[in-house]
Amino acid sequence: MAELLNVLPAGRRLWPVDKIILGYLVFSSILLVGWWGAIPDRAALAAAHVGAVALLLIEIKLPNPTSWFFRFWYPLPYVGACYKEMAGLVPAIRHHAADGWLANADLRFWGAYPTVWLERIYSPALTEYLQIVYTLFVPAVLLVGFILWRQRRYGEFQYFAFLIALGYLASYVGYLLVPALGPRFLLKPLEHMPLQGLWLFQNMQHTLNRLESTAYDCFPSGHTELTILACSMSRLVSNRLFGIYFCYTLSIIFATVYLRYHYTVDLLAGAALAAALILVSPFFYRVLRERA
Repeated sequence: MAELLNVLPAGRRLWPVDKIILGYLVFSSILLVGWWGAIPDRAALAAAHVGAVALLLIEIKLPNPTSWFFRFWYPLPYVGACYKEMAGLVPAIRHHAADGWLANADLRFWGAYPTVWLERIYSPALTEYLQIVYTLFVPAVLLVGFILWRQRRYGEFQYFAFLIALGYLASYVGYLLVPALGPRFLLKPLEHMPLQGLWLFQNMQHTLNRLESTAYDCFPSGHTELTILACSMSRLVSNRLFGIYFCYTLSIIFATVYLRYHYTVDLLAGAALAAALILVSPFFYRVLRERA
């Protein structure tokens, strides 16, 4: 594994992260064509796909002063754009949400709906803390990569980018297979009290609701999956950072249910997906790197 991480893919070849992102763009383009009449803004999405692929290939095959920075950091806006695209693709392709099935799975296992049961321990201070933890999800996932970049450990950074991009894109496929909005919508009639924080809670929640565009993004829990992946990679930096990430991971997993964003079955799926990716990603990274 150490040898794998210390080798930096070079030249005008496609890097492993390039291949999975290009593969996902082909996959989503097929969906776009297949459900062309049902997807809003389809022409703009198609143009964006073509432009994204063209830009990536230009940066790879025609190196220029922007290529070095672009090739390391472009997965961030590309993966983010793919997430926003899912808000239109999922409801156009899948016409029935799986929220009822997921909620019933939780009910059968726990004997209650966890998001409703947790009302008995609600407090403004706890709500404020957990909302901050939940809101810091993206910066927390990216922090490990930023540290590796600052330390000029580019080979390890490339593997980190590959693993995180693969984790995000795999979760998007899950959204298509099991579309769900979350217990904050389905179980709202059963709630006895609204969530209340101290100072920043309302602004943070409103901002997240606006950014997520009521997307069908519950199953699997990307917050659980990606935080576990980042936690596993934090060992590359230091054991102290791993300890901090371990505590943060436990907090955000609890926050996803306490704040009514996820069913517990979502968390199980996200954790299982993260474990699978941690196990198989080194093999796929090596295979994709060696095949020009």
